[in-house]
Amino acid sequence: MKPGWTEVALGEVLEPVTRTERVMPDEEYRLLGVRLEGNGAFHRETKLGSEISATYLDRVKAGDFIYSRLFAWRGAFSLIDEKLDDGYVSNEFPIFAPRRSAQVDLRFIFHWFRQPCVWKRVEADCQGSTPTTRNRYNEDFFNQLRIPLPPLAAQQRLTARLDAIETRLTRLQQLREETRLKREALTTSLHLAISKNRVVRLSQLFELAEEQCGVVPAGSYPQVGIRSFGLGLFKKAPVAGTATTYRSFNVLRPGMFVMSQVKGWEGAIGVCSAEFDGWFVSPEYRTFSCIQGECNPAYLSHLVITPWFRDQLASATRGVGARRERIRPEMLLGLEMPFPPIEKQNEAAKALNQLRTSQEMSDKTIAADDALMPSLFDQIFNG
Repeated sequence: MKPGWTEVALGEVLEPVTRTERVMPDEEYRLLGVRLEGNGAFHRETKLGSEISATYLDRVKAGDFIYSRLFAWRGAFSLIDEKLDDGYVSNEFPIFAPRRSAQVDLRFIFHWFRQPCVWKRVEADCQGSTPTTRNRYNEDFFNQLRIPLPPLAAQQRLTARLDAIETRLTRLQQLREETRLKREALTTSLHLAISKNRVVRLSQLFELAEEQCGVVPAGSYPQVGIRSFGLGLFKKAPVAGTATTYRSFNVLRPGMFVMSQVKGWEGAIGVCSAEFDGWFVSPEYRTFSCIQGECNPAYLSHLVITPWFRDQLASATRGVGARRERIRPEMLLGLEMPFPPIEKQNEAAKALNQLRTSQEMSDKTIAADDALMPSLFDQIFNG
């Protein structure tokens, strides 16, 4: 324990708040939720009372501290800010405020609850046999949970420091997202400009090329998944031959265009880089090779992450949302779209590669910054 700090039970400094209201059919209610991993409360949806199954709801006010009984073990704790004032939650979200005599800053409490080590303590107290369904954290355990607490002035000083740093990090994240969107827009504009009136069928650019590997019980197969919305390929844990019902996997090679049959319309597509050479994907991921002299894989890797390209794939399927049919190879290869000749692709790829390199350097810097908050939490609360 740091000098001048004391350890108190939360029930000694916080008290429950009740603002229960009967749901009226003709009234509108702003319903709130709480994100996992300490990411705070949010406006989930607005509904008429007639659309809500609950008979009663609890009103929250700015400055309240709330948590989700069901997902407390996943860090679903939050402080209510001015934007969410007068929102509503169900009775699964206990509400607390400081006791009148308590020397406590609720922002300090909120930051303390954003630590993974605290979530583990909460999980140990949770009741229920299945974490995702009945692992509720009741108020008795919350009130008994002990927290290290410095004097009020120190709480306010430390909280101000954390808030200021987090504001800067949030702005960095926003800038990264803005840069990504601008890069996608620039790629689309460049693509359409250099394509001019040249429209080709995709079967002129790449062809189905599946290198299949039979599954044997003693084998281990490093897996690759594909994120939707053009977010690309990522590594998954290896699958043992005894743990899959697939009889074969498709093998990835650099430069391959990879598409999820199920979610291709949603942008679950990508071009394989050298780091995934020899890794495996399920048969639901179809693989294609670029036809030499017609399609530059490096250029394609920039184009496929754009919303414009996703829209082209979506146009090849019928249905809505999860009810959309699979995009099969013949459907993909039958698509027609503007596409520049190989010489223009090669020139554009050089410029787009430079943009990607710059973006990746920025992402690495921001990734390092992302690790700053957990480090500060550990330093302040446990150091």
